[in-house]
Amino acid sequence: MRVGQPKKTIIVREYQLDIGVIQVFENYMVAIFEEGATLTLERAYQIIGISEIHFREKNFGYISLRKNSYAIDPTIYSYLRELDNLKALAIVSVKEIDMHNFKIEKLFYKKPMKFFIEFDNALAWVKQRVKSK
Repeated sequence: MRVGQPKKTIIVREYQLDIGVIQVFENYMVAIFEEGATLTLERAYQIIGISEIHFREKNFGYISLRKNSYAIDPTIYSYLRELDNLKALAIVSVKEIDMHNFKIEKLFYKKPMKFFIEFDNALAWVKQRVKSK
């Protein structure tokens, strides 16, 4: 016998950018970029702008769901570090190259950032970090 309904996750807003999709939820964002895209500083500013619209006065987390291979300008992380309300940054991928790149990206970011193979584990970690701060 089931008592009550499981809480549904609701997408607050979805943004279609030229390099992929940003999904905004209650206290986190999920980014899914397209194969071969390049995440430049200019494009990062778009994502930061989205975060300011939805999370101006509250803490949030960011999940990079790496289904595809794409390039990232590592200097972006010095700008992301400045977002005091960004409490968790998770990378989700099953690709070994992404795990290798994560180690390099982490050197630039210097704030809570973790690599996950499963999205659900990343989501649980992000929610925990956002809630506890």
